[in-house]
Amino acid sequence: MKIADIRATTVTVPLEAPLRHGNGCHWGRFVRTIVEVEADNGLIGLGEMGGGGESAEAVFRAMKTYLVGRDPAQLEEMRFLIANPTASLYNNRTQVLAALEFACLDLLGQQWGVPVYTILGGKLRDRVPFASYLFFRYANPATGKGEVRTAGQLVALARELKQRYGFTTHKIKGGVFHPDYEVEVYRALAAEFPGDSLRFDPNGVWSTEQAIRFGQAIEGLRNDYFEDPTFGLNGMRRTREMVRIPLATNTVVVGFEQLAANILNMAVDVILLDTTFWGGIRACVKAAAICETFQLGVAVHSSGELGIQLATMLHLGAVIPNLSFAADAHYHHLTDDVIEGGLMPYQGGSIAVPQGPGLGVRLDRDKLRRYSELYRRLGNYPYDQDPARPGWTPLVPNDRWADPTDGRPVDIPY
Repeated sequence: MKIADIRATTVTVPLEAPLRHGNGCHWGRFVRTIVEVEADNGLIGLGEMGGGGESAEAVFRAMKTYLVGRDPAQLEEMRFLIANPTASLYNNRTQVLAALEFACLDLLGQQWGVPVYTILGGKLRDRVPFASYLFFRYANPATGKGEVRTAGQLVALARELKQRYGFTTHKIKGGVFHPDYEVEVYRALAAEFPGDSLRFDPNGVWSTEQAIRFGQAIEGLRNDYFEDPTFGLNGMRRTREMVRIPLATNTVVVGFEQLAANILNMAVDVILLDTTFWGGIRACVKAAAICETFQLGVAVHSSGELGIQLATMLHLGAVIPNLSFAADAHYHHLTDDVIEGGLMPYQGGSIAVPQGPGLGVRLDRDKLRRYSELYRRLGNYPYDQDPARPGWTPLVPNDRWADPTDGRPVDIPY
């Protein structure tokens, strides 16, 4: 089996409501690039990458000169071919590599008649648990519904998600409002679900001093971990020295050199493995093995996935023995998906690992076409901008907080 063609299609899929975060906002939709790697036997492997548009599609077209005619099983050769560490100083292709690895593993699983988890060593669990992943949200511009700005609104959303999906772990994406406001929201969430686990993530926009103050204020709660309260290993290390909660990251340990630096001088207790950011499922399995050796916690990180990347997260969660915590997923905020059967179902706060050959998901061509057309109509959005605060950008450390009393609707294409 040889690679015959590579195609990329950018789509945008609506969210229930725009999701706010410390660095900007998801403007009511996710933009993703769907990658198809076709083999000379007619099989098609699927990959997915965040962002998109003409530039992303052009990158994947350029990969044809590297990969057409090659064996998709030669994954280590592919890693050095398109993401050589030295060459990547000039053209970082880590996320491109990840999407292509997904597709090649999908091809191999189909060719061999086995799920990807079998290729990776076999599954240890049939289902992967997930956290509720709560955001402050603008109201849906089309319906006026879905706003989350107050503690009452956030707790109500968490209650609804717990009832619908069975979550027993709850994560708040913070960094939007002043830390003193957000700590009260977090306490309200803890009071509502005293038996559930909690985690908080301000996207690294706080100063070390703000992180220490907030962390000490929540030490008595049932915290899984405190995620990226500040940016940089040294700031995380200083926070860890002063706060009695495990620290987690998906921003300052996203590669093996950073993982080594963290182990040699510990700053982070829990590594959040992202199949895109680390360059593929196999890289995450390797990183998980290192974390197992040094007894670091591991969880699966979310970068705004559709069903193809969610499948990679599920296969990863199935095979690593040291999955210490529930995974993150934005997935329940989506209104639809581009895979056959629509959105994967939650049950008891978890999602079943796909059992079919390869990744176990297939494209719904009608939906791919529909959401590609929607992307062409709406275009990209600036992830690092807030639609209600034109020209705003967070400082790091930040002191430009949103106003929690400002309930004006946002006007964005939807």
